[in-house]
Amino acid sequence: MATLNVNIGSLKLKNPVMTASGTFGYGLEFQDLVPLEGIGGIIVKGTTLHPREGNDYPRMAETAAGMLNCVGLQNKGVDYFCQHIYPQLKDIDTHFIVNVSGSSPDDYAACASRIDELEQIPAIELNISCPNVKEGGMAFGVTTKGAASVVKAVRECYHKTLIVKLSPNVTDITEIARAVEAEGADSVSLINTLMGMAVDIERRCRVLSIGTGGLSGPAVKPVALRMVYQVAHAVKIPVVGLGGIMTTEDAIAFLMCGATAVEIGTANFIDPTVTIKVRDGIAQWLDRHGCRSVQEIIGTID
Repeated sequence: MATLNVNIGSLKLKNPVMTASGTFGYGLEFQDLVPLEGIGGIIVKGTTLHPREGNDYPRMAETAAGMLNCVGLQNKGVDYFCQHIYPQLKDIDTHFIVNVSGSSPDDYAACASRIDELEQIPAIELNISCPNVKEGGMAFGVTTKGAASVVKAVRECYHKTLIVKLSPNVTDITEIARAVEAEGADSVSLINTLMGMAVDIERRCRVLSIGTGGLSGPAVKPVALRMVYQVAHAVKIPVVGLGGIMTTEDAIAFLMCGATAVEIGTANFIDPTVTIKVRDGIAQWLDRHGCRSVQEIIGTID
C-alpha cells in the first residue's frame, strides 16, 4: 500500500489531508463522528490574543456552488484556548495546529508566543488573510510590506513550524508568498476565501450583516488551483492547498499542482467524515496507479 506521510517544515504528517480553520471547530466537536487520529492535521478555529464576539448576524449565506461567511473570528481568546481547550487536545494522536490572527504585528506575536509554550501544538497557521474583520486579517495580507511585518514579528518569538495563510484578494499572490518566505515562514497555505456579496432582492439589501463576506466551496477551486500552482513554482518552502476541495479527485489535483498537503473546509459542513474518505481515496488512487508514495505525484503538473 502506498505511503501517505508528508513533511511541512519539521512537521511530519501521517497523511496530507488536514481540516481548514473555522470549519471543524477544535476537532472535539467531531470526535463522535470522525476518528480524529486518522486526519493528517486539524487546524483549529481562529484564535486571537483577546476574546472576540465576531460580527452580527446574519453572517452566513448559501451561494451557487459555495457559501459566504462573515463570522469575524469569533473566539474566546488564546488564554481560554490554553487553559480549557488544549488540555482536551494534547493527548489525541494527531497534529493540532492553531490558526492565529491579530490586529497588529505585536498582537500576532503575543498570541503566537503563548501557543509556542504548548508542548503538543507543533505548528501555527498565521492568518493574514481573513476578509471579515475591520482591523488586521487581510489588511496585512494584501501587501508585501504588511505580510512581511507580521511574519517577522512572529518569527522572532515563535520557534516551531510557521505556516502563513495567504489571501487570494491580491494582484500577484507570488509576491506575497516570496515576502513571507524571506521573513522565515516554513510554509504557506492558500487560498483563503474570495471576497463576495449576496443580495436580498425582496428586501433590497445585502444579505450579510457587514455587506460582504468570504466565498468558499467548489466555486473557488479553479482560482485556488491556479494560485497554488503559481506559488509552488515561486517559492522553495512547502505549499498547503485549499479552496473548494470536496472529493479525492479535487485533493489529488492540488497535490499535482504542487501542494504538499491539503486542507478541506466547506465540505466538512456537508459531510463531517470527508477528510477520512479523501485520505482513503488518495491511497486507493495511488495503489491503482502503481505509486509507492504520495510524494510521487506532488508537483507533477508542468
